[in-house]
Amino acid sequence: MKKIKRVLVSSEAAQVIERLRREHGPLLFHQSGGCCDGSAPMCFPRGEFRVGASDVWVGEIAGCPFFMNDFQFEYWQHTQLTIDVTPGRGASFSLEIPLGLRFVVKSRLFTAEEEGLLEAVFSGEVYETKEY
Repeated sequence: MKKIKRVLVSSEAAQVIERLRREHGPLLFHQSGGCCDGSAPMCFPRGEFRVGASDVWVGEIAGCPFFMNDFQFEYWQHTQLTIDVTPGRGASFSLEIPLGLRFVVKSRLFTAEEEGLLEAVFSGEVYETKEY
């Protein structure tokens, strides 16, 4: 059976991601759950944000790995996330901010049937040891 993705991306957000990739190269997303805009998904050039054992890889969007802090994942693990983009400036270091945009999360709960079909997650530490 086909695995259910934990994180999706809207077509609008995918277009912004492609624009950022052309300008900055390979990208990575992280949602920390910190204060202010820290709970928003943030986009970084890959290699400028180091993931580790306290981060959870939850999937890929538009060819970019998406991570979440492990304590944040505890809250979101039963939901499918869709990363979208909206006009407005966030107060973060995310790459889309100079464009006058910010990434946002939309979510829905998984059904009981979907819960058994979810893609596996693994720590950022494990992710770093894989070849991509």
